[in-house]
Amino acid sequence: MPKKEVKKEKKKEKTKETEAEAWLLPPRIKVLEALGTIGDRRIKVSRNSAKVTSSLGEKTYDVSWNGKDAIISNDNGSMYKGYLGYPSIALLMLKKILPFDAKKAEALRDIRWKELNERFKNYFKVEVIVKTVASRRGVKQNEIDEFILKVLAKIKELKIKKLGK
Repeated sequence: MPKKEVKKEKKKEKTKETEAEAWLLPPRIKVLEALGTIGDRRIKVSRNSAKVTSSLGEKTYDVSWNGKDAIISNDNGSMYKGYLGYPSIALLMLKKILPFDAKKAEALRDIRWKELNERFKNYFKVEVIVKTVASRRGVKQNEIDEFILKVLAKIKELKIKKLGK
């Protein structure tokens, strides 16, 4: 194979590797779960890592960030589904890498995410319930929708990679 073609093939392979390392875009609800985590003060940050306690307090997730473009967490969404999980999103919000809104985080406090997710087994239904709760606490549903889109757009733009992969 000529040198020029070999270079092209290597470039294609490198591009594929880079794409394979990026986290998938999370479900919309994970942005809200991250806000709730911060609102509940269930995240303890230490430099570029964090310990995140689940909404029912039965699990703790470890998050590590390299300080620029890669992060890893042992939450279920990250480990088994390949998307950027809520513990990582929460850490990146607190590090000012992703948008954050304290008023929305406060409106999403004290939500038992695991119970809702297990009961309804449908993120859309859970999102409707959670947005209703936030609305009662003074945050309009359209404001939440706009915020979710803003965070997801930033995640997509950053192409955050899987640390250690």
